[in-house]
Amino acid sequence: MSTQENSQKLISTEVQVDERTHDGSADTVVSAADLSVYYGDDQALSDVSVDIPEKRVTAIIGPSGCGKSTFLRSINRMNDRISMCRVEGRLQFNGKNVYDDDVDPVALRRRIGQVFQSPNPFPKSIYDNVAYGLRVQGKADDVDLDKEVERALKQAALWDEVKDKLDSFGLDLSGGQQQRLCIARAIAPDPEVVLMDEPTSALDPVAASKIEDLIEDLAETYTVIIVTHNMQQAARISDKTAVFLTGGELVEFDDTATIFEDPDDQRVEDYITGKFG
Repeated sequence: MSTQENSQKLISTEVQVDERTHDGSADTVVSAADLSVYYGDDQALSDVSVDIPEKRVTAIIGPSGCGKSTFLRSINRMNDRISMCRVEGRLQFNGKNVYDDDVDPVALRRRIGQVFQSPNPFPKSIYDNVAYGLRVQGKADDVDLDKEVERALKQAALWDEVKDKLDSFGLDLSGGQQQRLCIARAIAPDPEVVLMDEPTSALDPVAASKIEDLIEDLAETYTVIIVTHNMQQAARISDKTAVFLTGGELVEFDDTATIFEDPDDQRVEDYITGKFG
């Protein structure tokens, strides 16, 4: 057996890829072109170009410090909060460069929700956590708030566990429930894209599994982009995978099955098979 065949066998043995299928091609919803991001003199992303499809799960993987989270935060301009951050190139959302002068970052984040690594419910009731975005955006008077809270909690697979205690403190929930509450809060205003930055890394395996199942369901309605350090997780739940390596370089982007079973770049194969990272 050749060295290449051995390597591919190792990849498919170590990481079981869930080859999910979809009918038809998907439109591009997020597109980067020669995107570079700097923190002062340090370059975090280097000329990244990628087209992310609508209503799919796209995983971003790579070793620590390779720019995964920087790319994620660039999509909804969370990097604006860092005074020394500088962005070059283009990053488009539905064909509009999000860094154009006429783009309001706050309005952008209403359409691109985000879930963070550690659960961060507000010190409010379960109900008020979910309703928060609708109220802040001035939508509370235009919708049936009770129905929208129920919808979001059902989409986050949390409704059956909390429907009888919506007035309870969100922080009293378990870690996994808190993260699903944060997902409900993110999707309650009905964004188009949901960004997730290692959303299961602080959870136990059972809670993490529930979040993984939920992510696959959410992709039927939303475009989901997830940063994960867990390659097995990326293989299980994503349709597309982007591999970033040291220096903020996007080395390869393709169908997840291709990335894990037959990558084009030797560096990607070396990373996936554990030779570095």
